[in-house]
Amino acid sequence: MLFRSQWPADLATSWAYEMETIVLGWYVLVETKSVYLLTAFAAIQFAGTLLSPMFGVMGNRIGNKRLLCGMRGVYAVLSIVMVTLTLSGQLTPMYVFICTTLLGLVRPSDLVMRYALIGETMPASHMLAAASVSRTTQDSARIMGALSGAALVAAFGMGPVYVVIASFYALSFVLTTRVTGVRRSAEDTARSSPWLDLREGVAYTWNTPQILAVMWLALLVNLTAYPLTHGLLPYVAKEVLHTNQTGLGYLSAGFAAGAVIGALALNRVSVLVPPARCMVVFCLGWYLMLIVFSHAGGIAFAVAAMIFTGFTQSLSMVSMSALLLRASSGPLRSRVMGLRMLMIYGLPVGLMAAGPLVTRLGYHATVWLYCVIGIALTVLIAWRWRAHLWRHDALANRR
Repeated sequence: MLFRSQWPADLATSWAYEMETIVLGWYVLVETKSVYLLTAFAAIQFAGTLLSPMFGVMGNRIGNKRLLCGMRGVYAVLSIVMVTLTLSGQLTPMYVFICTTLLGLVRPSDLVMRYALIGETMPASHMLAAASVSRTTQDSARIMGALSGAALVAAFGMGPVYVVIASFYALSFVLTTRVTGVRRSAEDTARSSPWLDLREGVAYTWNTPQILAVMWLALLVNLTAYPLTHGLLPYVAKEVLHTNQTGLGYLSAGFAAGAVIGALALNRVSVLVPPARCMVVFCLGWYLMLIVFSHAGGIAFAVAAMIFTGFTQSLSMVSMSALLLRASSGPLRSRVMGLRMLMIYGLPVGLMAAGPLVTRLGYHATVWLYCVIGIALTVLIAWRWRAHLWRHDALANRR
């Protein structure tokens, strides 16, 4: 019952987020005509990643459901502010940056709470399948959110679009309050110092080889892979492919469609897949597809490349999430997932570096630089922890 209640709440949040990202990313690029400000806008959405470990601690102490309700209440309030500014004609890039910064302090930890709830309710043998189903909320929302966001702005303007976005955020808050059946152990509710809880989570992560390896790989892909499809996509659509908002929506939707296909495929064969090997192999495939996408000569080929890019990304990241949920013990799971989200801080760093690099070296050279570094370090991580990530009998590869 919990997962059936959580899924539509997560879907509404993801749908609103994807629409908002497409709409505001295009707005910032058009109004400022600056790739620097575009990458800065994308980066500040992840400002709160530094707070993610404490969100994990708070979820462990007050309950993941309560914390998630509070977070989604913040989304709804900020979206109402944006609706007011847009409909009154007072919206400017400065207000966009202010609201995005406030939202970015909270929203990066949303995924922590989602997976922590799954970990509290699903047996270990179902973790990979459950993570796959949960992943579809983000990727299916990216398809419809991207397409509908671009189409609605072109047809009606930003005001009506933000009314829709605010409605989805409000719906997600209401649905989250209706989640029931969360089981928490006595150890989870024990009171101690939050800093002691955090130190315990850090020590557990550092001393568990398969979890430590996943953390390094998560940091790497956020630093070198995600910036190429998340922050720079409006620039690619406008300056490289010479398309409009609709083309941008197609590119984003193509990535998400591939990710949905990957998640559903993994759900079907979850009992046969060694998670750690799957994570490493498809991470390498992800980098290769990013190179292919960067050399797309037209919108049709670019969308096709984005589908395969999303497919490889999904298989890698879903396997990563399932591995972490299975490898971490119950009382420490929220803290481990909070530390996992801290690795997303590589994304704003990668984005802020990408802006100057694209200006000085060019888009294609920047893609090659990021991907070559990513492939080399992925191989290094797999080799360094090969006993825990690659061997058939490793705990991380148990089905």
